[in-house]
Amino acid sequence: MGDSEQQPDGERNHRVAKLPVPGKRNILITSALPYVNNVPHLGNIIGCVLSADVFARYCRLRGYNALYICGTDEYGTATETKAMEENCTTQQICDKYYAIHKAVYNWFNISFDEFGRTSTPQQTEICQAIFKKLLENNWLSEYTTRQLYCDTCKRFLADRLVEGSCPTLGCNYDSARGDQCERCGKLLNPTELKDPRCKVCQATPKIRDTDHLFLELPLIKDKLEEYINKMSVSGSWSQNAIQGTYAWLKDGLKPRCITRDLKWGVPVPHKKFKDKVFYVWFDAPIGYISITSCYTPDWEEWWKNPENVELYQFMGKDNVPFHTVMFPSTLLGTEENWTLMKTISVTEYLNYEAGKFSKSKGVGVFGNDVKDTNIPAEVWRYYLITNRPEVSDTLFTWEDFQAKLNTELLNNLGNFVNRVLSFIAKPPGRGYGSIIPDSPKADLHPSTKMLAEKISNHIDQYIEAMEKVKLKQGLRIGMSISSEGNAYLQESQFWKLYNEDQGSCSIVIRTSVGLVYLLACLLEPFMPSFSLEVLKQLNVPTETKFSLSDENGDLERARKPWEILPAGHRIGMSSPLFKELKDEDVRFFREKFAGSQADRAVQAEAEAKRLAEHLKKTKISVPLN
Repeated sequence: MGDSEQQPDGERNHRVAKLPVPGKRNILITSALPYVNNVPHLGNIIGCVLSADVFARYCRLRGYNALYICGTDEYGTATETKAMEENCTTQQICDKYYAIHKAVYNWFNISFDEFGRTSTPQQTEICQAIFKKLLENNWLSEYTTRQLYCDTCKRFLADRLVEGSCPTLGCNYDSARGDQCERCGKLLNPTELKDPRCKVCQATPKIRDTDHLFLELPLIKDKLEEYINKMSVSGSWSQNAIQGTYAWLKDGLKPRCITRDLKWGVPVPHKKFKDKVFYVWFDAPIGYISITSCYTPDWEEWWKNPENVELYQFMGKDNVPFHTVMFPSTLLGTEENWTLMKTISVTEYLNYEAGKFSKSKGVGVFGNDVKDTNIPAEVWRYYLITNRPEVSDTLFTWEDFQAKLNTELLNNLGNFVNRVLSFIAKPPGRGYGSIIPDSPKADLHPSTKMLAEKISNHIDQYIEAMEKVKLKQGLRIGMSISSEGNAYLQESQFWKLYNEDQGSCSIVIRTSVGLVYLLACLLEPFMPSFSLEVLKQLNVPTETKFSLSDENGDLERARKPWEILPAGHRIGMSSPLFKELKDEDVRFFREKFAGSQADRAVQAEAEAKRLAEHLKKTKISVPLN
């Protein structure tokens, strides 16, 4: 179930890039490109990068040839707005937040093969090439549009520079953006907003005429619907993705503007529109392709190879139409042989305590906050996956976080591993002197045989769930093996067996230590640092690559846990894997992360001033010698 030839996941070998391999499953995985104008919160992390990482790690575990691509989405209005807020250039904003995002994902052990960015020459080149093909194939049209213009700022206002009340019946959210309402999810045009206002100066903008290029979605409709009808079934699209896509089709496809009156973006290679850039919805998904081209010059082997490559894409529900309607339409319109998305995995919203996580409002726990809690990354990964909003919105609460850590990780998983390893480590006469005992005729031992049947069924269910990208279910099944292990230990009363029936005790202990390794293997996609620590405690080389490959017979070995680790192997030092989260910790964190990030910053500044004033008034006497 392992070998030692694998480099650590995510550390790309720059000399030899992964390319599709004939005869293997070649899986291209993307997660929605996080926007670079802010720090990601836990809802963003579970919605795209963490979910995709779990699946990518599972694919590697199964021996598939998987490539995981992501990066920061850097062009567009939001970057310009943020640069104005922070009084710096757009490039400086991108550089600053790219580094923040990269550090957050590194801390979370996200194993990208390439984490790039969209503000690259490769993005410009590929984006413009796709545009030229669409133009050549007559899928683009020119329209005069009416757009909001701010006399105070002397500029046309792109969608994200406008806010107002949502025009959707029954919504009326008063802070809807010009491109989409955050509350109801409806895609909008800025001129549809009621009571619009300029986000920069709060003035009421006026409507003026301006010319733009549009992608003729109605003309591509037949090709698009054929693709959606086929792939949504064969790719087992998540139900929320199917509903969102067909709702869009039902509303009727309309020409969609692909250009914007901005400076920060990919320039439009057209004489009449040379002062405009591509709208971010058009160029951002092309970022998946350009980031792959930064990874390898042979990027077309991944992106123009639908016969041999399966494309899996992960995102939050607000991104669905851009990936099931817009992006496929763009690629279909080029009439080239693109690798189109096979499977889409969509999450609903993760809410925080009494309200919503919000980047714009700074509400919730953010990626750069989690390090300060001193709670390890694997605990955060575990909690987020168990709470993954796959079907409906879910809620982050500190009490639930505490319960899952203390009950499931500490008392179930950690307890099982520690009981087994600490017993083996006891000196002869009380244990096995850190040596795994032999287990002859384990397959005839009644309770062990029964356990093996249960484990075999759990492994089948785990693989079925993970293949269907039901990550929460896959984790639950993996953890149930730990529960089975605890029950097996308890029922065997191994502490009595050791003195009464050494042969049976040896079978129970060797089987149990095999389960410890199997758990580290099955849970590696979810908690890689946990699995690494288990390897250390088992005294198995940490460069070992976990594997559940059919080709190598790993699955069959996993069904006989007493054969997983060899008799005579010396284990390492055992120590507790998880630490209890106490009630006072929960109270502290709830207060610490109450309100918004801005509120917390103000409070911290006030506390620092109060402390400084206190120190000024305090006289420090130096004792005389």
